[in-house]
Amino acid sequence: MKRDKTIYWISTGIIFAVMLFSVINFTFIDRFPFPEGAFKHLQLPGYFKIELTIAKILGLLVLVLPNLPVRIKEFAYFGFALTLISATIAHASTGDPFFPFIIDPVLFLMVLAVSYLYYHKIHSLQY
Repeated sequence: MKRDKTIYWISTGIIFAVMLFSVINFTFIDRFPFPEGAFKHLQLPGYFKIELTIAKILGLLVLVLPNLPVRIKEFAYFGFALTLISATIAHASTGDPFFPFIIDPVLFLMVLAVSYLYYHKIHSLQY
């Protein structure tokens, strides 16, 4: 049980750090690593940055707050998975290099899957 919780919190912590960096990067350092800005580089509309940032902040809160219903946590996991899959597709479609722009979201999607699986493993043991 302790091992499962450790794996869960390490994987969740990695996802938390990645998504928090993403929020900070979109909000404050928009020109890194693309001089024109990530959203412009990926040919995404400017308003989408606001929607995605708000959704990521809400997802981060849901991910770490205790005692929330399982369904709400699953929405956060789904949203983060959709974000990572979309990032992979967006970077691939604009011709960005495989490393780091395409492989990174794929690797973080795998970490997210570990967090999700161990969340349910721990949750099912509590009942």
